[in-house]
Amino acid sequence: MRKAWWKILCVLLLVYAVVGGLLVNIPNLPVLGETIRNVFYHVGMWAAMFVLFTCSLVHSIRYLSKNNLKNDIAANQYASVGIVFGLLGYATGAVWASYTWADPNNPAFDSFSAVAREPKLIGTAVALLIYFAYFILRSSIQDIDQKARISAVYNIFAFAMLFPTIMVVPRLLPSLHPGQEGNPALNFKDSSPAMRMIQYPAFIGWSLLGVWIATLKIRFNYIKERNFIK
Repeated sequence: MRKAWWKILCVLLLVYAVVGGLLVNIPNLPVLGETIRNVFYHVGMWAAMFVLFTCSLVHSIRYLSKNNLKNDIAANQYASVGIVFGLLGYATGAVWASYTWADPNNPAFDSFSAVAREPKLIGTAVALLIYFAYFILRSSIQDIDQKARISAVYNIFAFAMLFPTIMVVPRLLPSLHPGQEGNPALNFKDSSPAMRMIQYPAFIGWSLLGVWIATLKIRFNYIKERNFIK
């Protein structure tokens, strides 16, 4: 029971976020309207992605220092789950944008095509492609130790590119995204106290869910690779 407290907390926070996100009173903002409720889920996916990629980075660094294949397995699984949450964040953001920032006078396909050229979405796509290359690299190397070493080094590079592609470069370009000069999820001007009481627990809940899924995958791979790990 003591080891499962954070899993119970994860479930409680997500139930609170989902139910509270649908019921909380929101500010009447132009253009966004009721769609702003998506911030509890869309931004939560980004928060989980960053947490998972950070965990993957830590395990890659630990592998390079300790040479333990358990760290390589953990880094790989945290990165794989991080990509899933990244894709969910990308999808929820693209759909949200197509119903708000895009020109309502254009057909749906044309509107979505315009949103797909949004710098923040392009930057996110580049970041995710860099991580996809991480898995392609792993699959191309047969030697286990060599695969782990090269993957760990590449993972550090991929994480170093994460913030420029998502947070820095898109802010230097014209963008439809609100809060271009700040962080709209954390900017007090873009939300209300009632919303912040939902969104911060939601960020933690989605992050814990991602870690929970990753730990299950890690344990499964420990069993599958038990002949190669110490």
